[in-house]
Amino acid sequence: MLPSSIVIMEYQDTEEATPAGDEMPPILEEVSGEEEHAPLQDTLGDIEYISKGGFAKLNAELEILKTRERIRIAERLEYAKSLGDLSENAEFDAAKEEQMLNEMRIGELERLLNRAFIMEKNDSVTAVGIGSIISVGRGATAHIVESYTIVGSSEEAAPLQGFISHESPLGRAFFGRRKGEKVVVNTPRGEMEYVILEIN
Repeated sequence: MLPSSIVIMEYQDTEEATPAGDEMPPILEEVSGEEEHAPLQDTLGDIEYISKGGFAKLNAELEILKTRERIRIAERLEYAKSLGDLSENAEFDAAKEEQMLNEMRIGELERLLNRAFIMEKNDSVTAVGIGSIISVGRGATAHIVESYTIVGSSEEAAPLQGFISHESPLGRAFFGRRKGEKVVVNTPRGEMEYVILEIN
């Protein structure tokens, strides 16, 4: 077993086929002492890592926004125009705002899906990666046990349900860690220590 190491991470507020030519990112190299990992963004780049199910869900949302929602909003705009003077037409203004938000979301989803790399199920139990289900002990004595699933895209993240993005403060701290390793995350409330108990 590799020796345990403690890595200080700064808190910041802020399944199948994969695209041709893309390769999986290497696991971050092991470090010892107080040496930090290489920045996660240098390893993962601008690719949006996402599960097969998550990709399908976002693609379905995009299709709805580009078809059904566009038609519905266009009909709302036509109705608003029929009400008369557009300079004092609250319904028209509301419809235009809804149209703007719909197009913004379409653009956001298209950019995300164009960068998407569909992740296969992570079968590694030696290091935390995207798709890993982990159990961690929190506190100096690791007496508080928590479970997390590491997901790629923030669109899939649901922290209250235990799904955290690899881009989140905790996700970045756990990424590449091995069973038995400790990490200390600096949060606005002070340092929080975790130990990796299980990787599934």
